[in-house]
Amino acid sequence: MSITPLMPVYPRCGFRPVRGEGAWLISEDGSRALDFASGIAVNLLGHGHPHLTKAIQEQAATLMHVSNLYGSPQGEKLAQRLVDTTFADTVFFTNSGAEAVECAIKTARAFHQSAGSDRFEIITFKNAFHGRTMATISASNQDKMHKGFAPLLNGFVYVDFDDLAGAEAAITERTAGFLVEPIQGEGGVRPASDAFMQGLRKLADQHGILLILDEVQCGVARTGALYAHELYGITPDIMASAKGIGGGFPLGACLATEHAARGMVIGTHGSTYGGNPLAMAAGNAVWDVVANDEFLAHVRITGEKLRAAMEQFIGNYPDLFVGVRGKGLMLGIQMTHETRNFVAHLRDHHGLLTVAAGDNTLRVLPPLTIDDSHIATFIEKLSAGAASYAAPVAA
Repeated sequence: MSITPLMPVYPRCGFRPVRGEGAWLISEDGSRALDFASGIAVNLLGHGHPHLTKAIQEQAATLMHVSNLYGSPQGEKLAQRLVDTTFADTVFFTNSGAEAVECAIKTARAFHQSAGSDRFEIITFKNAFHGRTMATISASNQDKMHKGFAPLLNGFVYVDFDDLAGAEAAITERTAGFLVEPIQGEGGVRPASDAFMQGLRKLADQHGILLILDEVQCGVARTGALYAHELYGITPDIMASAKGIGGGFPLGACLATEHAARGMVIGTHGSTYGGNPLAMAAGNAVWDVVANDEFLAHVRITGEKLRAAMEQFIGNYPDLFVGVRGKGLMLGIQMTHETRNFVAHLRDHHGLLTVAAGDNTLRVLPPLTIDDSHIATFIEKLSAGAASYAAPVAA
């Protein structure tokens, strides 16, 4: 048999972590790497955070899973906390970001069709990433995710990101809403403009359609706001959240206003594992830490320090780096060429973990708990990596 026991859908590297300590990962061979990838914006409290691990351990010893046919005191507690601290009136818990986006898409369609409308199309934006399910790859225009999975699902219209006029022109009598990341993550850490996000909100209101935000990567304190849309002075009708919300435990959520969720009644949606007591314990522990002004201020201040250090550093290597963009601790360094080789070089030779993204961008997504010493170590490793890196020669 030539296929590996783990289905070979990931380009796995030689770094094999078996343990984590704060902002560090330790491989099975004992080597250490500074983790400024955080499982792609998942481990927002770092590795082995005492409050999070204690909550998971205690809940695991008490009750891990029951059917959603029963009452859920654990889920009710976390849902109420999300309602109290966000725009939302109601929450559906999932196990991943893709599931949360799927729920958001269904909620938008049900909003219209429960009222007798046949609106079903959702306007999405080019270079977005919404997940790997059939609906979420269909919501993206990226051919690399479509290959081998035709036919895609109908009902998605692609428009250039940050193009408000294009978004308005795409609205028809079939349009149910907009689906957008306030900051594109996989697309290259590209923040939308204020005019674009505020304009989408106005267009949605004018046309009686819904604004759906995918905050799977940019949400949960990552930008220094609890959710990134707060930075734009708007609120969505529906929002997908995941990644950091569980701090490393599989958890996602679809949040909605009462109005937007009018079609989501008994029997319209479900999840066997969604909202299980163990995930709810993790989510509540994360919320204990992040949902307060002091923690959010720390993220903003630390993000400013890290960005300033990065901007000062890249000036030494104009042949490699173009600029820095992003918000809070969701940052990207745009490079002069494709980034995957440089990401591998930093990982394999300098013990620094980052993430490649579109638009020649090196994603920097550290735990939100880092301090000045971590920033100094990051810049030291990044500098050593840049000094020893031989950029590929263009063909």
